[in-house]
Amino acid sequence: MQSTQTTNNSTMTTAAATTATPAVSIVVPAYNVSRYIAETLDSVFAQTFTDYEIIVVNDGAPDTEELERVLEPYRERIIYLKQENRGLSGARNTGIRAARAPLISLLDGDDTWEPEFLSVMLDELRRDSSVGMLYCDGLYFGDTWEAGHTFTEFNPSTGEVTFGRLLAQECNVLASSVVARRELLLRAGLFDERLRSSEDFDMWLRILKAGGRVAYLRRPLIRYRRHGASLSADPVWMCKHILRVLEKAEQTLALTDAEAVVLRRQRRRYEGELHFNEGKRAFFAGDPEKAVASLSKANALLPSRKLAVALWLLRLAPGVLLRAYNLRDRFYFRADTKF
Repeated sequence: MQSTQTTNNSTMTTAAATTATPAVSIVVPAYNVSRYIAETLDSVFAQTFTDYEIIVVNDGAPDTEELERVLEPYRERIIYLKQENRGLSGARNTGIRAARAPLISLLDGDDTWEPEFLSVMLDELRRDSSVGMLYCDGLYFGDTWEAGHTFTEFNPSTGEVTFGRLLAQECNVLASSVVARRELLLRAGLFDERLRSSEDFDMWLRILKAGGRVAYLRRPLIRYRRHGASLSADPVWMCKHILRVLEKAEQTLALTDAEAVVLRRQRRRYEGELHFNEGKRAFFAGDPEKAVASLSKANALLPSRKLAVALWLLRLAPGVLLRAYNLRDRFYFRADTKF
């Protein structure tokens, strides 16, 4: 039996009402994930820990008709919320506000969990009540050169999770691996709906400034899907939005002198990476003049011998460099090249 009601400008469809409060509320945003969300939900229903509720938030998805067809077999076991598009932050916030449990687990609609994910994560949170947010490692899968590698191979977490370490990306959080105390998320102000990317990075920074203690497990308990439609697959987009988060942090958070130094260093780094990726994009688009301009800015911010050689070749003989790339010589401009 299902019931339907409207709350906070969202349409809610739930399974039959229950008086029991679940241990954890799982928030699953849904936007263009109809191809993947059944696999995501199946991974939740395969959990060895079963005291949870699942809140799926349709964030004005263009694939709503297909999404609701895929969700139909699950509708007795989920809370389904439907709203106008507000972005990933808005979808997560809607789910968090509707949640009944004291713990919130975030799960993107194209990722999956290992069967022990909830059991291991909740055991750790029960063991150490001082931890307000816990995350773990994950394994890449999908249409990506990273498939089969762990998240921490490329985005490590070392030492205690502090504001400075998170800012310097010495600690890196995979959103679909997060379990957090609901009151801490509310105290930090929830996700910033003005941000359409890197909103999770902004949230973790504010959680730490709000006094929350963050910890992590090195065990890979989730599978993190990468595909061409992922916003994280566009480095120009990502750099622009990380810079926006850094600018916001500088303007709104009370930073120590040491934290301000780290922030300025990170801002320089991402300005350099933005110019670098814009230069790569121009190079592949056949615009060597724009490529030289962008890459020169990148090299001024983050000097690199390899980049200096590429610039020399671009100025001298751009056609030669492009032919070299087409002949599979990817020394200078491999798709995954970073500083």
